[in-house]
Amino acid sequence: MEMEIDAVQPAPTVEIDQARQFKAKEYARIRRRLSYINMGIAAIGVCLLLFTNLAGWLRDRLSALTWQPVHGWFPLQVLCFFLIVMLVYEIITAPLGYYGFVLSHRYGLSVMTIKSWLRDLFIGLVLEIVLGILLLELIYFLLAAQPDIWWLWVALVLLFFSVVMANLAPVLLFPLFYKFHPMPEGELTQRLLALANRAKTRVRGVYTFEMSRKTTAANAALMGLGNTRRIVLGDTMLDRYTNEEIEVVLAHELGHHVHHDIWKLITSQSVVTLAGLYLANVALHWAVASQHLYQGLADAATIPLLLALTALFSLVVMPLNNGMSRHIEYQADEYALHSTRMVEQFKSAMTRLANQNLSDVEPSPLVETLFYDHPSIGKRLKHADEYSHRILMNSNNQMQ
Repeated sequence: MEMEIDAVQPAPTVEIDQARQFKAKEYARIRRRLSYINMGIAAIGVCLLLFTNLAGWLRDRLSALTWQPVHGWFPLQVLCFFLIVMLVYEIITAPLGYYGFVLSHRYGLSVMTIKSWLRDLFIGLVLEIVLGILLLELIYFLLAAQPDIWWLWVALVLLFFSVVMANLAPVLLFPLFYKFHPMPEGELTQRLLALANRAKTRVRGVYTFEMSRKTTAANAALMGLGNTRRIVLGDTMLDRYTNEEIEVVLAHELGHHVHHDIWKLITSQSVVTLAGLYLANVALHWAVASQHLYQGLADAATIPLLLALTALFSLVVMPLNNGMSRHIEYQADEYALHSTRMVEQFKSAMTRLANQNLSDVEPSPLVETLFYDHPSIGKRLKHADEYSHRILMNSNNQMQ
């Protein structure tokens, strides 16, 4: 018996907008240059701190902060050292951040006012500083109290934090930036809940979030873990996509749950983090014990070295992490195609996303390998065609 590929009405014809593709490539190129400049500024700053004794000088200026609840751990020194370095970096790179804001308006992706942008920037900076301080103080407490196995304890704490944040992010973090509303009862809501039931995924409901207050781009996700898991749709998607297109996009997101991708990513990232922390431990012990470059492992002056080691390790493993992420996304696309059989709707949804989000459909292989954590839209469209071909071949074989 012949298998159906589409059990719904044919998808409307949607084609890649070549004019927007020209803008997408240009926008992506400028964004990468801004990223390179940001990384260059950070690298220059770290090198100055490491190789000019500026870190030691700054530590000495903070020597009056001698409170040490644990022998060798000077939390006030660590706090002030980090704040100074962080704020100097933010001030120096502020013009680049503002240019990014202007650029997103120039290419029609942002509709934020300067007031709204500054609000989000401030909230993001506060979160970054608070979480950065907590992590750094934990590291330097353990460097003083457990100098040989501090890296193992930090890895375990980060693993626990990742699980907790995966659960709490939808109710604590994301509402700081977007307003969420339950989607009214209707055909689309029923379809998405039925899709979740078929995937044996328990969700707390379907929500929309107000992307249109900030951007013209679209997005959808299965957000949360355990009792906070929910389906969320950007309101910029609701009025531009058919119900079938939205359904197949959410089927992709449900594929992540079916394949336990959150746990795979948490586990793999924990392993990578553990390896990075262990290498940092070896480097720190070498710098202190063999080279006598610092007063001790928990010396606040080692912060630039720790930042440099973390950044370097992240750059080295970034292609590996992105490669694994692209593989996971490929499998989620496969699940969406297989579970819905809506190949043309998948292709039209991907095409709309490319046009709306100003996505480069065919980036260079090197750029995709290094920087893309999702397959390019071009590869996702090709995947859909290959899936359709496989179904037809299997159907023909069954008929013979």
